[in-house]
Amino acid sequence: MGTVTDYLAERDGENRAALEHVIAVARELSPDAAEGESYGMPALLHRGKGLAAALEAKQHLGLYPFNGTILPGLAAELDEAGLRWSPGALQFTAEHPVPDALLRRIFTERIAQIDAQLDRRKR
Repeated sequence: MGTVTDYLAERDGENRAALEHVIAVARELSPDAAEGESYGMPALLHRGKGLAAALEAKQHLGLYPFNGTILPGLAAELDEAGLRWSPGALQFTAEHPVPDALLRRIFTERIAQIDAQLDRRKR
C-alpha cells in the first residue's frame, strides 16, 4: 500500500481530511513517528512499532491502534461517543469523527505500551 503520505494522497474530500486529522493528532503526540507498514497497512511507527493506521473502507473510516487492549479499556467513552468498535479497530466517518480528546487517549496509551515494551527489553 505504500506510505501513509502516499495512501492519504490517494483519498479525496472529507474522508481524506478526516484521515489526515487522525494522523496529525498521532504525529503531535509522537513527533518522531516514522511512516512504514504494520500488518500490511500504511502506518505510523513509534520507535519502529505500529502506532496507528487510519484507512478508508467502503462504508466507514477505520483507526487501528495495533493492540487489542486499548479500545476495550475505553469502551464506555467510545460507546458514549456513539462509535462502533472492536478490540482492534475503531469505525468512524467524516461526518462523525473521533473526538480529539479520545484520539489523544488512544495514541497516548499506545505510545506508553510501546515505550514500556521496548524499555523493558533494554534492561
